[in-house]
Amino acid sequence: MTGAESLCETLLSNNVNVCFANPGTSEMHFVSALDRQPEMRCILGLFEGVATGAADGYARMMQRPAATLLHLGAGLANGLANIHNAKRAGSAMVNIVGDHASYHLKHDAPLTSDIVSLAKPMSHWVRRTRSAATVAEDACEAIRASREAGGQISTLILPADAAWSELPSGQKPRSPHVPAPLAVPSQDEVRDAAKAIRANGPGALLLLGGAALRGQALDLAGTISCATGVRLLAETSNQRMERGRNRVPIARIPYSVAQAQAALSDVQQLVLVGARQPVAFFAYPNMPSVLMPEGCACIQLAAPGQDVLVGLQLLAQELGIPVGAPSLRLQNEVATHPSTGPLTGAVVSRILAHYLPEHAIICDEGLTEGREFPAASLNAAPHDYLQLTGGAIGMGLPLAVGAAVACPERKVISLQGDGSAMYTLQALWTQARESLDCLTIILANRSYAILHGEMVNVGSSALPNGNAQRMLDLENPALDWTLIAQGMGVEAVQARTAEEFIRQLRAGLSAPGPFLIEALI
Repeated sequence: MTGAESLCETLLSNNVNVCFANPGTSEMHFVSALDRQPEMRCILGLFEGVATGAADGYARMMQRPAATLLHLGAGLANGLANIHNAKRAGSAMVNIVGDHASYHLKHDAPLTSDIVSLAKPMSHWVRRTRSAATVAEDACEAIRASREAGGQISTLILPADAAWSELPSGQKPRSPHVPAPLAVPSQDEVRDAAKAIRANGPGALLLLGGAALRGQALDLAGTISCATGVRLLAETSNQRMERGRNRVPIARIPYSVAQAQAALSDVQQLVLVGARQPVAFFAYPNMPSVLMPEGCACIQLAAPGQDVLVGLQLLAQELGIPVGAPSLRLQNEVATHPSTGPLTGAVVSRILAHYLPEHAIICDEGLTEGREFPAASLNAAPHDYLQLTGGAIGMGLPLAVGAAVACPERKVISLQGDGSAMYTLQALWTQARESLDCLTIILANRSYAILHGEMVNVGSSALPNGNAQRMLDLENPALDWTLIAQGMGVEAVQARTAEEFIRQLRAGLSAPGPFLIEALI
């Protein structure tokens, strides 16, 4: 057995059975080993950012890691933006990065680079395996680290000679690793949180993040709110939220600093549940970095990566809330939507919310034009909502790939800005090749519209015909997403009016494979 074969065996024995790949020469022995393992699903991305973004989407829905296969430091560098997003999301990922044979590094061949230094800022765990004999042990450690604290990024560097060399006689792959249980909040943290809620009532706020935004944890947060009057909010950017009818309604802290300050203005006590202290996304002249009002105290019930469900259960017990007490629930009301007229981002959001199928997965990188969707879909059919978490655009289309691989029985819908879609448009090809049930809605305003707003926020302004304008618009030539998608093998149509969009949306929702609608805003 070679080192590459022992790596495959170790991944599979630890239930890592999907590999999003963009391999090169130094990875060919691992590719050959994968070819002999039909249990491993290998999915090609035509850009490394597609592979890493897809691994993020997979982990968000499966709550376990996929592997990525990347070619040397340059390939890792191409995938780093979406590894950054995954790290911010708390997603589990095992990156396998090939490298030159160990004896070849001293010759400084053209693709030689410091892979460890490239990987460290975006990874929780990094190791270069020394030889075929250590591959299985190192891979087991990489998988263990990826499953710590609810989800982390591991990067294992695999020299080519470690991959092709034979294991010592009699050595076998490591046995499966059992993930360690999540850390539980201390009794002092529970008591302090309960005291803050009793003392402040509606003046207290539970700020939820991570696993607190889904399942039993979210339902229990709604129960605590219902019993005590404490308010609920989610972080601005989240890994995954369960939303829609018959679920606990929860809004997010707004992206805008002024709007965030207004939303938090009367908070006297902030209790963090799997969330971080809220700060502005960027610094702006004469605006604060910390969004909490002056004098607001901050208590941590459960840190990101801790067991938020147990923390909320202990908090409910401390507050004397009985098991089975009622939780917050939305009324079963269907919002109206426009059926005629020109398309805007708000119109697209309201129509999509109305027609949203049960248990759809929304991958939202709509940015400026999609900002109305969260409010419009609050009472939509039950769905999962996945967001851009690290701010590095180009996440949306690959995220949908990973979510669709994880949940093939569910419709995956990308609400996608046209500018950010260009970063990883190759994901459409992967959707077509894998016959993934992905509906992509391109919000085509032919502009980096969010940057127009940021120019104002930082106290500047773009000249209508100046250099600034040329860096912010996507005109001359205009992108044609129907031709782009069709060239990738995805059926695509345009919509210019609400009537056209409704017709095309219904067609896209009924199509079993990938489908794209270019909504001309």
